[in-house]
Amino acid sequence: MDHMKFNRGGRSKSLHDKAVINCQYSVATFSGTERKNRPHGDWKTVEITAHLKQTFEAVIQTEKYPKSQIDIYVEVLQSDGSNFCACVNAATLAIIDAGIPIKDYVCACSVALIRDTPLIDINHLEESSGAPHFTLALLPNYDQIVLLEHASRMHVDYLDKMIESAMIGCKDIYAVLNKYVKSRVGTISKNFSNLI
Repeated sequence: MDHMKFNRGGRSKSLHDKAVINCQYSVATFSGTERKNRPHGDWKTVEITAHLKQTFEAVIQTEKYPKSQIDIYVEVLQSDGSNFCACVNAATLAIIDAGIPIKDYVCACSVALIRDTPLIDINHLEESSGAPHFTLALLPNYDQIVLLEHASRMHVDYLDKMIESAMIGCKDIYAVLNKYVKSRVGTISKNFSNLI
């Protein structure tokens, strides 16, 4: 689903005091129920690419890599809603696996209000239902929201309940990601100690 690449140099985009984050989001034409030939620069792709860049600029310690560029390429192969969330969570694991220092995990979760009840990790049908929904990206160890994006109207009375539900969803995702990372580190260290 994702691919990480680390570049040194790149005169046109490089900054002398920190790395530049470059993101690219794409969706395979066969990924959803509708087979559309989406151009690479359609508005949805451009929007999600910008949100990915904004999210990871808040998390990656770019000052550790001056005059460099960190590329994050994400391609969705199967889509049933919450694409941005899946991309953020997958890219977080890829960044950790690449050894790039981050301030905290960044976890994303979508939430919709269906019959006055917040539902997290919504699918395509729930996204398309016209119900109020938004996406939240969170640094779970700091309870810091790095992105809150909504595309529909909702009454302000529901906002706190929906944010709380999305934050709980992000923390549940964090628990799963952290368990995997600890397991991976354990496996790598065990294999390394067997070599010595």
